[in-house]
Order: sequence, then structure tokens, then C-alpha cells
Amino acid sequence: MEKFKIEKTVDKDDLDDLDHVNNVRYVQWIQDIAKAHWESKADEALKTRFFWVVSEHHIKYKSPAKLNDDIVIKTYVTKAEGVTSARVVEMHNKATDELILKAETIWVLMDMFFKRPTRITREIAAMFT
Repeated sequence: MEKFKIEKTVDKDDLDDLDHVNNVRYVQWIQDIAKAHWESKADEALKTRFFWVVSEHHIKYKSPAKLNDDIVIKTYVTKAEGVTSARVVEMHNKATDELILKAETIWVLMDMFFKRPTRITREIAAMFT
């Protein structure tokens, strides 16, 4: 299973009142890496024909990230069948390798024209699994 990764450095705008990364920011990063992974794999024809929406997020927070921490964010797809895809995202502190969070998100493939769920093609499933 191929893992896709990006890195972020925590800045002041990422923090909550406790000086930890805000939970909303983590969700944004989960969505950002999924989008970046899709865009790195899909050609223009696929991108203009399909898009993804979130059905559900399950997030387990393990440790806080703080100002100036370098975060390694990795993602991979564990399942792609029917109209849904299960994607895992893990965030680690780059310096300590400590797990910050692990999330599983269920994504639904949508048809751009009809704006309705559509079956994941073999081509799309093969790109990620």
C-alpha cells in the first residue's frame, strides 16, 4: 500500500486557546492531504468528471502539536469499492516520531455532472489500492 506524505510546520494561526493545534485545523489537514493525493494521481479527465465528498471522519487524538512543530502527515487508502473509499491519515511529530493523531475518513465518489454518488471505477481503485 502506497503512502502519500506532506509536511507542515505549525504556525500561530494553527493554535487554539491552549496553544495546541486546533482540532478544526487537523480536520483541514486531513482534507488537504486527501485532495493533494487525489490531484497527484488523477489526470485532468478524471478531475473534471469526478470529485470526492466526506461521509464520515473518525479521529483519535494521541498527543498535541505545538507552535513550530514540524508535522509529517501520511495518508493511504485501505478500501475502494462501490461508491466509497476508506482513507487513513496519520500525523507524527517529525522530531520525535510521536503519533499525534490517526484518522479514518470515508469518502464518497461523486459524478461532477449529476452531483450524485457514482461507483469507483477500476482505474480509480487501482491508483490507490
